[in-house]
Amino acid sequence: MNTVKDLLVILISSSLVSNVVLSQFLGLCPFLGVSKKTNTAAGMGTAVIFVITLASAVAGVIYKYVLQPFGIEYLQTIVFILVIAALVQFVEMFLKKFIPALYKALGVYLPLITTNCAVLGVALTNVQKEYGILTGVVNGFATSVGFTISIVILAGLREKMQYNDFPESFKGMPMVLVTAGLMAIAFCGFQGLL
Repeated sequence: MNTVKDLLVILISSSLVSNVVLSQFLGLCPFLGVSKKTNTAAGMGTAVIFVITLASAVAGVIYKYVLQPFGIEYLQTIVFILVIAALVQFVEMFLKKFIPALYKALGVYLPLITTNCAVLGVALTNVQKEYGILTGVVNGFATSVGFTISIVILAGLREKMQYNDFPESFKGMPMVLVTAGLMAIAFCGFQGLL
């Protein structure tokens, strides 16, 4: 059922065509908050890749082997939130111990991955589209790669924009929002890929 072609379509679709940030508008808090520097944005993207991919796998297994057999699919949202919270705690402990500079740079936005609606959105999308475990993991990985692409591009643009002169009313977050909107329009060009 999961041919390489199907998985490749999901990979391209979830990362570029239906970009979680620029098309679905999920995960905007870390997208706007952590995109001031490219190294911090790349660190956040890496953490999100890990969390979403692992959450997709764990949520898929729990849904298929626990929630469905017992007929308690209605608990999926609560269970997925608990899985995501546990995974984020694991990532936070790992970064604090092994990469303290990135842990400090991410600051409050690292625990916010728990409430990042993109993570929960992927787990629920996998269930809604009736993806198997492998397909769900590929979808989760592709979605998080799309998030990382978006946040790193925005961070690069923000680093360049700090040297530009804007009208007073556009300085700060208004210009960031305009830039994100233009990125969303640019990503619409990927819709012709599939």
